[in-house]
Amino acid sequence: MALLGQRRQNRPAKKRVLQSSAPASGPVDDTRVRVERLSHDGRGIARHADGKTIFIDRVLPGESVAVAVHHSHRRFDEAHPRDIADPSSDRITPVCPHFGVCGGCDLQHLAHAAQRRHKADTLGELFARHQMTLPEPEILDGDAIAYRRRARLGVRVDRDGQVIMGFRKRGTDRLFAVSECPVLVPSLQALLAPMKALLDTLDAPRHVGHVMLVASDDGVHLTVRLLRAVASDESRWQAFASVQGLHLEVLKGREAPLVRETVTGSGSGHYLLDIGVSEPLSIGFENGDFLQANAEVNQAMVSRLLAWCGDVKGRTVVDFFAGIGNFSLPLAARGARVIALEGQAHMVNRLSANAARAVPDGNVEARQADLSRPLTHLPDADLAVLDPPRAGAEALCRQLATDGPERIVYISCDPATLARDVVYLMEGGYQLQASAMADMFPQTAHLESMVLLAR
Repeated sequence: MALLGQRRQNRPAKKRVLQSSAPASGPVDDTRVRVERLSHDGRGIARHADGKTIFIDRVLPGESVAVAVHHSHRRFDEAHPRDIADPSSDRITPVCPHFGVCGGCDLQHLAHAAQRRHKADTLGELFARHQMTLPEPEILDGDAIAYRRRARLGVRVDRDGQVIMGFRKRGTDRLFAVSECPVLVPSLQALLAPMKALLDTLDAPRHVGHVMLVASDDGVHLTVRLLRAVASDESRWQAFASVQGLHLEVLKGREAPLVRETVTGSGSGHYLLDIGVSEPLSIGFENGDFLQANAEVNQAMVSRLLAWCGDVKGRTVVDFFAGIGNFSLPLAARGARVIALEGQAHMVNRLSANAARAVPDGNVEARQADLSRPLTHLPDADLAVLDPPRAGAEALCRQLATDGPERIVYISCDPATLARDVVYLMEGGYQLQASAMADMFPQTAHLESMVLLAR
């Protein structure tokens, strides 16, 4: 089991590494290649003798790899390693026994410092593709393991009647049983075994769709999705939550809208942000609200935003894709007048409630707006903050390029769409002033990024 709450020391890999795990099907054609570099998604890139590109799972630059091709395409092949000679000095032993099977982590074989370098390089390369030079990114990071504060685990019963609780296998929709997950914060990691034991005692485990866990600053929230209510099992869940000290919420039904019932504790939670004043800022959330998975890195991003924005007292900030107020409320607490625009009505309501409680002087005006289309009117502002979903904010950035404020901070969960959108802003006269790479998901190839633009 993982060492809860403790960092593991990086363990150097052995001189020769055997990788026998393979996809269940697909053509296999063993060949040996030399890995040139990592792709943006963390796979190794090599070439056949005829020059055809191969993307290889779980390998590192410089390694000599005997590969088995499991998917062949016209322009490239996809492969997994059978044997690795001359392992990279950056190769370490993965901390999780499920690595390579689980669809979550894909970089546990790479030392954390090298992961950060790879992600920062990826960010710069994506901007370079558009002939843009990115300012040297500041690295915002935290713990390499035990960082994830939310998780969703699927539940199913197999043909033999055995209950499986876990995550999806890599590249499939099938579940596999999870015995541990070292990237979860200790309070969630500690619940995996007792929760599986509880599932094994239920009268109707087939009616459990999934369970969700969220660790907040007021405790752990457990949400259970029940396809059909079974009174005896509901009593077991309630007893489990009471013993474990959990906030329990049950979602019932097969079709939306689901029946939501708070069984123990509270159906809402909160997390704290340090914004450089005497008291931390409390931001409330409910089941279904978007919540950053990594509290430490989220705090670093908020701090970086505030530093870039400087003295905002008396200034007007428009926060696009404002969510529940992760960036709006810290800016308002620093004295800015914030116009917070968000597309989902329930998030607008939550933001308004958070603002009324945390920033009661009326500095925040929350509005619902469809941000996938150009706005009829852009609010007048001194500064704009954007935090869009993975699709980016193309329509909005085209509009901001013409009518935007003096400064823009763009926070992105997809560096490719960020680079695309920044092109539009720079065509409108903006210049890149600063950048940051936020390692929100260590052990994966995913990265968050931030840029500051001004004109």
